[in-house]
Amino acid sequence: MMGGSLRPRRLLHPGAWWVWSIALAAAALRTTNPLLLGLVVVVVAFVVASRRSDAPWARSFASFLRLGVIVIAIRVVFQILFGNRIPGNTLFTIPELTLPDWAAGVSVGGPVTSEAIVGAVYQGLRLAVVLACFGAAASLCSPYRLLRALPSALYEAGVAVTVALTFAPQAVIAARQVRDARRLRGRSERGIRAWAGSAMPVLEGALDRAVALAASMDSRGYGRHGDSPVSMRRAGSVLTLLGIVCISIGCYGILDPGAPALLRIPALGLGAVSLVVALLLGGRSHHRSRYRPDPWASAEWIVALSGIAAFVGMVVAGRNGPGLDPSVYPLEIPTLPAAALIGILVAALPAWAAPVPPSLATVSVPTGLEVAA
Repeated sequence: MMGGSLRPRRLLHPGAWWVWSIALAAAALRTTNPLLLGLVVVVVAFVVASRRSDAPWARSFASFLRLGVIVIAIRVVFQILFGNRIPGNTLFTIPELTLPDWAAGVSVGGPVTSEAIVGAVYQGLRLAVVLACFGAAASLCSPYRLLRALPSALYEAGVAVTVALTFAPQAVIAARQVRDARRLRGRSERGIRAWAGSAMPVLEGALDRAVALAASMDSRGYGRHGDSPVSMRRAGSVLTLLGIVCISIGCYGILDPGAPALLRIPALGLGAVSLVVALLLGGRSHHRSRYRPDPWASAEWIVALSGIAAFVGMVVAGRNGPGLDPSVYPLEIPTLPAAALIGILVAALPAWAAPVPPSLATVSVPTGLEVAA
């Protein structure tokens, strides 16, 4: 089946979508400029609308946007009640609570200025954009396909993460089924009694699915190791832990402009080398076959590199001027740094470069039991 172009329809490699979304989230974390953050949301929403499939899990992006709005509102409320009292144009004053000396630096109540509200909106918007980026990844690729693409050494950890990510949607589906059943029986759907009557069927359904998944995984030899010695497995675990710690430190160093240079590229390099060696060692003790592995072609490279381009644009813009963090005291009109603007626009390339996903009528998305194979 053909899409809007001459290319055949297919699902993009899930790793490409996650690299794209993580790079955009990292770019958003480097700025509080509302123009840039708003542009990131527009780009992410445009790509999701252009390249999401018609699977049920692909409809979760709107929920992440609503969650982002809630985050902004909570951040503003906390600023009004407990935030630092930034001087400026006072909008209103709430009763102030006097705190003891040991709580110096913490304020409850007092004058609320427009500068403080704007700063809270900027910070809340940044977190909301990060949530939107991860919501885009969850809408563009199935977590089960991401699990299939993981290296064999990370398969067990990937199963735990996948189960954690899919538990809430499955619980919502089960609760909806129980609610529909109660409606057909003429019972109440609201109130404490209805909730108490629905809790046990929902829990029973979740346990049944967990037992079925565990039985399927055990029958297929999940969790069994090869003939590699114990020392090799321990070395792989130590290197994995070292790599995760170093990469976490390196990410912090890159996202914090004031961090020492040693905590940036050197820490990332050491972490990457440690993880590669750990994956090579762990792959010798895990043996599993792959059914129809996802290809990594030119489209995957374009998608991944377009997201990285947005992050690079933010880094370059941060070195060339203060446009990434507009001042709130005094208030100033945000500007659009050219490097950051170009990088974010490049991140919209997946809307054209990524292949159009097939419909559910032409492809079967693997379930949890199929992934366990």
